[in-house]
Amino acid sequence: MSKEKNGKEIVCTMISGRTLEQAKEMHSGKNSKSYREAVGKVYVSPLLLNELGLAEGEKIVLKSSFGRAEARAYVDPGLPHFVVFIPMGPVANLLVGYETEGTGMPSFKGVQVEVCGAC
Repeated sequence: MSKEKNGKEIVCTMISGRTLEQAKEMHSGKNSKSYREAVGKVYVSPLLLNELGLAEGEKIVLKSSFGRAEARAYVDPGLPHFVVFIPMGPVANLLVGYETEGTGMPSFKGVQVEVCGAC
């Protein structure tokens, strides 16, 4: 049973990268259910999950100046309190800008996001 969601929005820094689970499921195809589940996660610190009033696996909402996304929240005890990690893919893509600064790829690191359980 989940805790009461407080609707509080907390500003965090989003980082993104590939996960082992994502790499494994990519072989099933990017349209497969297992791949979508692998990239539809947001990893947060235990403190942040508690502060948001969420239980692991519940929906978390993220907003940036570029867009809004929803995913399932999972604990990574190695993450700093105000950092969220999202596997590179559809969820992360909704939160990053289009500017590539000449690299051909937008920045998936250091994006400021507001996170909440019910906002």
